[in-house]
Amino acid sequence: MSLRTFVFSSLALVLMAVAGTVAVTSWTSHEPPVAQASIAPPAVEERAVPQTDAQVKLSFAPVVQAVSPSVVNVYATRIEQQATSPFASDPFFSRFFGDQFQSRPRESRSLGSGVIVDAGGVILTNSHVINGATDIRIALNDGREFAVDLVVEDKQTDLAVLRVREPRDVTFPAVTFANSDDLLVGDLVLAIGNPFGVGQTVTSGIVSALARTGVEASDYEFFIQTDAAINPGNSGGALVDLDGRLVGINTAIYSQTGGSVGIGFAIPSNMARVVAEAGVSGGDIVRPWFGAKMQAVNADIAASLGMPAPHGAMITEVAPGGPAERAGFQAGDVVLSVDGQRVDDPSAFNFRLATKAIGDVAQLERLRGGATEMLAFTIEAAPSAEQDAVAAIAPSANSRFAGVTVRQLDPALSEAKGLPYDAKGVIVTAIEAGSPAEGMGLRVDDVILALNDTEMTDAQAFEQQASQRVRTWQIILQRDGRVTRAIVSG
Repeated sequence: MSLRTFVFSSLALVLMAVAGTVAVTSWTSHEPPVAQASIAPPAVEERAVPQTDAQVKLSFAPVVQAVSPSVVNVYATRIEQQATSPFASDPFFSRFFGDQFQSRPRESRSLGSGVIVDAGGVILTNSHVINGATDIRIALNDGREFAVDLVVEDKQTDLAVLRVREPRDVTFPAVTFANSDDLLVGDLVLAIGNPFGVGQTVTSGIVSALARTGVEASDYEFFIQTDAAINPGNSGGALVDLDGRLVGINTAIYSQTGGSVGIGFAIPSNMARVVAEAGVSGGDIVRPWFGAKMQAVNADIAASLGMPAPHGAMITEVAPGGPAERAGFQAGDVVLSVDGQRVDDPSAFNFRLATKAIGDVAQLERLRGGATEMLAFTIEAAPSAEQDAVAAIAPSANSRFAGVTVRQLDPALSEAKGLPYDAKGVIVTAIEAGSPAEGMGLRVDDVILALNDTEMTDAQAFEQQASQRVRTWQIILQRDGRVTRAIVSG
């Protein structure tokens, strides 16, 4: 089944202003629980399978009453361009009728869910719920509404953090985070959100699978799969255990019809906690960098290494001078576990590393030459760009490149962009809308290799060359893995 068949639960209900508003079902107010200021996971508890009919008939109501005040509806308003005619993109009609058929801005609204993670009014939701929004509001399950500001948007994990703009001395009911590594397939879970905009809804199910990959085009895929019904509008909502602790953020469904078919996915709470903590503290998310490229261990590789079964992440290339090389890793090594947690593939390794704090020491189990050993690996951040490694041509500059920002490639950036560690050139990191650089056709992530036969060795070389006034530019750039040559005049 193609990945395009995944239907993501955000932007579930698009309400166009011209069509009016949709009435949202009112929610029953419950007494909110004591606000949780800390988001540290509690101790692991033993599970018990129901043994009697009476135990099977026990209600989920106490859990729902405790958690539902912490789950909110998220309303995101954005301005979209709408064509006023089907002939708007036809060059023939544009020639004779000018801008009569040009697109017009139109306000649209989308609906998702969110989870309060701090008593001060910090909410965790999905990035795709609020992406591009010009105004965001939340509604509690008792009907109160608050305007919120976007504090953190992390597209790498598809998570975002919102903060109530004017809390008005309100103490918000916050959830407690669970340790998602303690989940087992078969555990009972509840999904809480606002599907189809009908109002807060609770569904129950079990954990169907763990560590699912290939679900979204995100950098840290390690999803919890559940058969608790998740539908459009549930995005950003809570997946909780029967102790009322947050085990995941509902994110996507697998469906051919747009409705739930019992295959839903949630971002594990251990990853969500990292983003939430950045939102609570007001800091930036700093990602660990291993400094090596990896591939999954298949059956043939496992047999050649004498492994009883294929698992682990095999290093294929090491960044010169990077953390992995300094820790003693080399190409051909296989990482089997991180702090005792099994690693099945590179996605699992990236997830495990991303949940660690900078400066922590992780124990990595390495297989080399048929023998395994534990290596202490200090978690490091990718080196930030130095000031002289970035160049920006002001939008007001008299240059065809006005409005572009580039950064000199380094091993960490090259790895993030899927380029070789020794890649040369400067990469486009930003383009001002409506600028000459945008009009020229440049795109973010283009790698500029040369301008008018001058090799772009660093950001300063680009800034010096691009600031010159010449009639014709010959540009050699790499885009989507292909090197092209373009000539731009004027």
